[in-house]
Amino acid sequence: MNPAMQASVTSAGIRRGIRGHGLSGKIVVVHSSLASFGTVEGGAAAVAQAFLAEGCTTVVPAFSYWYEVSPPPGVRLERNADQSMLPASRPARGFSAGLAEVSPEMGAIPAWVAAHPDRRRGNHPLNSFAALGPRADEVIGGQSPRDVYAPLRAVAAAGGCIALLGVNLTAMTLIHLAEQMAGREPFVGWALLADGTTIPARVGSCSRGFEGLAAALAPAEAVSVVGSSRWRVFGAERAADLAAREISRRPGVTSCGDPSCAQCRDAVAGGPIGAETIWGSVR
Repeated sequence: MNPAMQASVTSAGIRRGIRGHGLSGKIVVVHSSLASFGTVEGGAAAVAQAFLAEGCTTVVPAFSYWYEVSPPPGVRLERNADQSMLPASRPARGFSAGLAEVSPEMGAIPAWVAAHPDRRRGNHPLNSFAALGPRADEVIGGQSPRDVYAPLRAVAAAGGCIALLGVNLTAMTLIHLAEQMAGREPFVGWALLADGTTIPARVGSCSRGFEGLAAALAPAEAVSVVGSSRWRVFGAERAADLAAREISRRPGVTSCGDPSCAQCRDAVAGGPIGAETIWGSVR
């Protein structure tokens, strides 16, 4: 069918999709492409509000990469994906959890959630999550610069789910948690805060190779189509366990295949060495 002839996706249709996956009332991490639906009546707000209307606590990535800065002079970690090679320029302002902006690549739906006056945003200057709904505080409250994936552990512990709406596994941040579960150290970046201080913050690796985990994650996956958007939904706890097991068995499964990718090289090797000394010096 010509895309121009497709009917608009409505809030009711999105709610049917949510119910079809048994997501009503659950905590759901939503990774999304609004464009994947075709035309949505009400846009990003309609998608997010459909999850809220079904009683979901809706969690989105609210990453804000522009607060990243170079580490202090003389600070360099081995196997840290060349984080010390960032430009020395500083952002015009620093991060605080009260800010609404997210990096454009997060998409329209995370941007809407992060700008909502009732949302809770995590205390992480580079890889925060934002949440709306009855369990938002429970999910978001544990995130810190040192514990970047605390919200995802909370989602898994609460029986929550991951929903990929028109995107693939390269958008699935839970796989970074699985890397940590498999014994990899997350990388350490540095970020500027609103008070002018520079702090270290744990960050993820390259995700371009994550579709290589598709077969391992298939037992935890359910698929549907809403409008023209292909939905892939996973139980968070099971998916994290399956991915961690596969990463432990085949460390190279997460690699993007680019031999020049420092993130994949160092992640597969286990991540940074000596990161705890960095944390001990600032906290």
